Amino acid sequence: MASQNPREEKLKKQRELSKLGGGQPRIAKQHEKGKLTARERIAELLDADSFHELEPFVMQRSDVCDNPDERILGDGVVTGYGQIDGRTVFVYAQDFTANGGSLGEMQSHKICRVMDLAVQNGAPIIGLIDSGGARIQEGIRSLGGYAEIFRRNALYSGVVPQISMIMGPCAGGAAYSPALTDFILMVEKQSYMFITGPSVIKAITGEEVNFESLGGAAVHLGTSGVASLTAPTEQDSLALCRALLSYIPSNNVENPPSCVSTDDPARIALELNDLVPEDDSQPYRMHEVIAHVVDQDSFLELQPTYAMNAIIGLARMDGSPVGIVAQEPNCMAGVIDINASDKICRFVRFCDCFNIPLVTFVDSPGFLPGVQQEHGGIIRHGAKVLFAYSEASVPKVSIVTRKAYGGAYIVMSSKYLGTDITYAWPTAEIAVMGPEGAANILHHKQIMDAADPEAEREKVMREYREKYLNPYVAAEAGFCDEIILPSETRSKVISALSVIREKQVQNPPRKHGNPPV
Repeated sequence: MASQNPREEKLKKQRELSKLGGGQPRIAKQHEKGKLTARERIAELLDADSFHELEPFVMQRSDVCDNPDERILGDGVVTGYGQIDGRTVFVYAQDFTANGGSLGEMQSHKICRVMDLAVQNGAPIIGLIDSGGARIQEGIRSLGGYAEIFRRNALYSGVVPQISMIMGPCAGGAAYSPALTDFILMVEKQSYMFITGPSVIKAITGEEVNFESLGGAAVHLGTSGVASLTAPTEQDSLALCRALLSYIPSNNVENPPSCVSTDDPARIALELNDLVPEDDSQPYRMHEVIAHVVDQDSFLELQPTYAMNAIIGLARMDGSPVGIVAQEPNCMAGVIDINASDKICRFVRFCDCFNIPLVTFVDSPGFLPGVQQEHGGIIRHGAKVLFAYSEASVPKVSIVTRKAYGGAYIVMSSKYLGTDITYAWPTAEIAVMGPEGAANILHHKQIMDAADPEAEREKVMREYREKYLNPYVAAEAGFCDEIILPSETRSKVISALSVIREKQVQNPPRKHGNPPV
């Protein structure tokens, strides 16, 4: 048998060497920590045998690296494209075995290259992040590299979906790239994000904190609101990313991908008719409402442990993706506060970017009162929700299940913010304020002068409920399109969405709006 061509032999060796990253000992160390390598993660994420690598032979420039052993093929990141459920995606995965995945000029070049290709070809970009941060020895070049990535994150926002998967450390300025993307997925007990590390915090403030309690997955999912989703293992996190993408179009000019639903669009949920208690001070679970209305087992809740008085997530209605926004009356009575406002606003704007219809369930007594909220800027934060719903041109359907008081009624996809179809349940209470507040303001003297002030208060509140706190007053004024039985909600919403799905809205021309961020 003839010997192999020397050029072919060299290419083969280079390919094999590039796949080793920082070398077999470092790969073994990565496995000892229970972590996958960059290439293993990509293989798990993408459809089998669909990955095509780009620029595997790129290396750190020799004039900025004194140690030849640190010049590693690929320069600490694996980039390329492949398919997820047959759809093209572009991906980059930082390789912790190569210089700790630290970012330098050439690694930035590779990441920017796949980001540009993703936008040019209308495909999502997924970043698998596992890095020690900027490559210190490259100085300003590494900082410039991060800036190039940040700029693309901002410019490509709303053009193609951007998903960041935090698979290990993401510290310092590096954390701003994920923060600019649409979704952040983290691995529990393994990944962490922070701007300033524990040692610096201790030196500056004296506070003692470890990596997990400072910037772990649980902290960012439930406390800071930075993370969208978390999973217990890398494999679960990668599977979650695949599931998330199934609701999202590849770019801003496509519609979200539909599938054939096995759930009857005319299904009647009789359980909903008795779900809302007669006593409006008693809670119920809005999650239960959502589960009965959307396609069975299709609801993917985002930020489930952050601002739990608000609910956001993706679901399907008759096989077509929708964005769900709601209040949870079982948590803080569904009141809207600063964190809930931010949570709702960003999700509404994401759905509008990518042509995902919005379905909003309304049950809120208002905005959270208090000095802390006022000083924290609840006016500005609440206005973000107003801005987002007013600006959104996607199909919008809202359902008032119970309380819709004052400003909370207006901001939550009310009809005159541009919502296409508004329904109300018979239990809906649409008014400026609740009966107790109205009684105190409108009939304070009458109550105080009565022989039995408490009985008079109850009488005034009962009259207020009968006169104002019912959906028929709103329906008479045209503020809701129809009063429906709760059990009919699924079929009514699906029918409405089928009619308004292709609506066209032409907003005034402008460079961009100036939301109250």
